[in-house]
Amino acid sequence: MTDPTPPHPDRRAEIAAGLARVRARITDACAAAGRDRAEVTMIAVTKTYPAGDVLALAGLGVVDVGENRDQEASGKAAEVAAAGARPRWHFIGQLQRNKCRSVVRYADVVHSVDSARLADALGAAAERERDRPLETLVQVSIDGDPARGGALPDSTDPDRGLHRVAEAVAGAASLRLAGLMAVAPLGWEPERAFARLAEVAEAFRTVHPRATALSAGMSGDLEIAIGYGATHVRVGSALLGMRPTLR
Repeated sequence: MTDPTPPHPDRRAEIAAGLARVRARITDACAAAGRDRAEVTMIAVTKTYPAGDVLALAGLGVVDVGENRDQEASGKAAEVAAAGARPRWHFIGQLQRNKCRSVVRYADVVHSVDSARLADALGAAAERERDRPLETLVQVSIDGDPARGGALPDSTDPDRGLHRVAEAVAGAASLRLAGLMAVAPLGWEPERAFARLAEVAEAFRTVHPRATALSAGMSGDLEIAIGYGATHVRVGSALLGMRPTLR
């Protein structure tokens, strides 16, 4: 394996400028919501961007990095590690059971568990591959549409019901239930989506009081998400610029 190519100075300056803008937005959103800035973690979503960009972010003090596809993330994480950087990797994309063993080898946090069967598979993989529990968030469906990803609030479905999924995560010694993740549904205004998510999260914490993480909000709507209690915002294009075309 070769070390990743360091970013050109112009690219590093571009990333630094994007980072400054996003950090300012988060600071302003926290102030507007009356929240402590330390309550909100920015995850730099680096899917399709090269490992060199991850190294530039690490050099600028970014700790948390998010990826969506194991096929890309596993190799990128290895490249970044070979170059001496150790960011905290968040797997935030749709996760298939047959990818669990690979993902648990590099991910520090998984945001996208949405079924009891997936929780069981992830727990089994983490048991084999890790020496410490894997931070795990349950992806929740805001609109309750079973055709989309996300565990279903107010459902008793044995595989997809939100509390059944949470119980499967909490019951695995190799996983730690950290909280919830959601994506605003297509066609929903962010205000409506995150207001609904806040209701779900409040009810969820009455059952799982230590699962306080709430991963919500992206480049276009992070301020609204923070206003409704997001503790983690997932930022890609606002930070790194126009996304390269997927191969």
